[in-house]
Amino acid sequence: MQSMVTHSRWRSAHLLSGLLLLLLPVAGVVASPWGDVARPNSGPARAIGGYSNGCIGGADALPETGPGYVSVRRYRNRYYGHPELLDFIRDLGRAQQRHGDRLMMVGDLSQPRGGLMSSSHRSHQIGLDVDIWFTLADSPANARDRMDKRGDPNSMVTPDGLGVSRYWTDDQRFLLETAARHPSVDRIFVNPPIKQALCRSARGDRGWLRKIRPWWGHDAHFHVRLVCPDDSPLCQSQAPVPPGDGCGRELAWWFSPEARKPSKKGGGRRVQPTFPAACRAVLKAP
Repeated sequence: MQSMVTHSRWRSAHLLSGLLLLLLPVAGVVASPWGDVARPNSGPARAIGGYSNGCIGGADALPETGPGYVSVRRYRNRYYGHPELLDFIRDLGRAQQRHGDRLMMVGDLSQPRGGLMSSSHRSHQIGLDVDIWFTLADSPANARDRMDKRGDPNSMVTPDGLGVSRYWTDDQRFLLETAARHPSVDRIFVNPPIKQALCRSARGDRGWLRKIRPWWGHDAHFHVRLVCPDDSPLCQSQAPVPPGDGCGRELAWWFSPEARKPSKKGGGRRVQPTFPAACRAVLKAP
């Protein structure tokens, strides 16, 4: 019993520290030099370092519109990524185009050369992360009006955080399942009730569910992360997603008091990871 309690406490501390490092808005950061860079550097595309501590060389820009998608909040200049990320977005957009008449709204990718953003993300640093909004748009103009001039779209989760809201439909489920089945995708972060809804509705092959990872936030958008590309030997992969569909005790924990109201006490001062040396050349390149 003591070992189970110890494991539970470790799990809570580990997940919370990961959240603060990975997904919460950047706190106490006045500016990041990476945000001052207006365009990518030349050369082949390379993802360098870890998702929350790295950069990307030779990034490509995502076009503002394409089949089935529209890129929003482009004034942030965060629409750059590795070519495999852009290919994934196009694949998902084409699937959405076949599925219905509305457009999926693509949020932040990375900055022109990746690196730490001054707000909103700890990850999205190596051109392999993208946020996809659950709400669909009727047209590019509708998307720009909705996203560039207003706050975030509707939440897919009820106010009590225990179930999905009335805005959750088969359209959102389709996007998530299609994204999770893509071979380039490593994992997708969603709010726990969304994972629960998928677990309850999935039929037949459930292998794609293991890529859907419950996490705090992510109720109005889902965060897609790709595997490290073969052309990027300096890209640092995450630990593999655990086996199974993730719909059992692992998911149940997210509805426990421990998960819903985690302690804010830190586990001591975190040691900042060493910044990849190769990124210094990417930042300074003309």
